Amino acid sequence: MADEREVRIPRWLKPVNRAMVAVSRVGVSLPMALLTVPGRKSGKPRTTPVTPFEYDGLEYVLGGIPGADWVKNVQAADTAALKVGRLQRTVRLVEIPATESEPVLREFPRLVPTGVPVMIKSGVVTSDDPDEFAALAGRCVLFRIDDV
Repeated sequence: MADEREVRIPRWLKPVNRAMVAVSRVGVSLPMALLTVPGRKSGKPRTTPVTPFEYDGLEYVLGGIPGADWVKNVQAADTAALKVGRLQRTVRLVEIPATESEPVLREFPRLVPTGVPVMIKSGVVTSDDPDEFAALAGRCVLFRIDDV
């Protein structure tokens, strides 16, 4: 597993995320959701694409890049808006303690295979090995999505 200092957000990620948000806003359906949360400093709505997934009957989202701004905004917010296709709902993202997140993280490569390449290119992990993902507990934030 890569050391935290080695994590690098790919240059293309922010522009691609902005493009996905724009495309979704004009009605194109994407294989992901849009999470909108108030900025922790500005209070202005900040939207980012995320990939919710289900594990053991509950819905989760992983902050796959340590220190990501959207994760910090979620940690500071009470609620968020989660839009999947045309359906938008108000949710609360509950941070899962590291000790409880390991079994969920272990299944992430199987449940969200599209998220693995970004995490590899960012230096967060080196492969899709479930043990490597389980070891992210306490380093990458796992949120349970609860409807409000």
